[in-house]
Order: sequence, then structure tokens, then C-alpha cells
Amino acid sequence: MTMSERQKALAGLPYDISDPELAAQRAAVRRALQAHNQSVALEEDGPTQALRDLLGAMGRNVFIETPFHCAYGVNLFLGDNVYINSGCAILDCGKVEIGDGSMFGPAVQIYTAVHPLDPVERAKGTETAEAITIGQNVWVGGAAVLCPGVILGDNAVVGAGSVVVKDVAPNAVVVGNPAKVVRRLTG
Repeated sequence: MTMSERQKALAGLPYDISDPELAAQRAAVRRALQAHNQSVALEEDGPTQALRDLLGAMGRNVFIETPFHCAYGVNLFLGDNVYINSGCAILDCGKVEIGDGSMFGPAVQIYTAVHPLDPVERAKGTETAEAITIGQNVWVGGAAVLCPGVILGDNAVVGAGSVVVKDVAPNAVVVGNPAKVVRRLTG
């Protein structure tokens, strides 16, 4: 059986970013995000129905400030009590799982897309994607960047402006570019 380009992306295989199905999904996302980002009822109601319908899963008591951006939406899975501050962008070409109670400061960037280093390959319009998993009760400070394939363990803290290129252990506090452990949390 032949895999779709979306299936290839989720499997971490090279896929064609200009595939019509993927292009249609990105267009649908832009429409849903426009509705969400222009909504004036967010204070009372939380995420708009357009955004709820877009995502792979959204738990209870999720709040996503505007503006918010994602690539596909269907690859984004949010647990309960998740808070995403304004200006966050999630390039969910691969799966992104965010655990219960996790919080994100303004302008956090989450990238699953991996472009070829070779310029000839890059010009062909293919890329791969690496899933990102964020545990429970994780706090990611403003303007931090999570690079493809990273796993953030439960209770991890990522300092503002940090660039995470490697997994972060549970209960670790990381800061810097690249992010390094500066403290371990207890209890």
C-alpha cells in the first residue's frame, strides 16, 4: 500500500511539502486560525470552535491566546489545563504532544520540520519531520525554541529565550543556546 505524504511525514520519512492534500490542510488551518485569532470572545469562552475542530485533540480547560499559529493542527494533541500565551507558533508537520498542566510563555516556537542540509536535496521540496513530546506540568519560557525530535520530561522548565536541541529530563531546569541543565527540581 502506498503511503500518503501526511503518513510519510508522521512516520519520519521524506515527504513532498507541495502535495495537494497537505496544501489543502494548510489552507484550512489558515482559515480556522484567522477565525480564532480575530475572535473577541476568548476571555469567556477559551479557544474557538474552529480551533477545537482543527486540532488532533484538545483537553479540558485549554486556553490559547491570540495570535496563535500552527502548520496543520491535526498533528497537535493538547492535554488538560494547557496554557499557550500569545504569539506561539507550532510547526506540527510531525506529531506534537503537550501534557496536562503545561504552560508556554509568549512567542514560543515549536518546530518538527527538518529540511535537508544539502542544497540540491532541499531544492527538491522534500523534508522530514520529527515528533516532539512535552510531558506534564512543563513550563516553557517566552521566546524559547524547541527543535525537532526533542522530549521534555514531566515538570521540566525551559528558560526564556532558550534553544532546546536535546531531550530535557524530568524535573530539570534548562537555559541558554543551546539549552543546558542549570538545576534539578526536587519533589
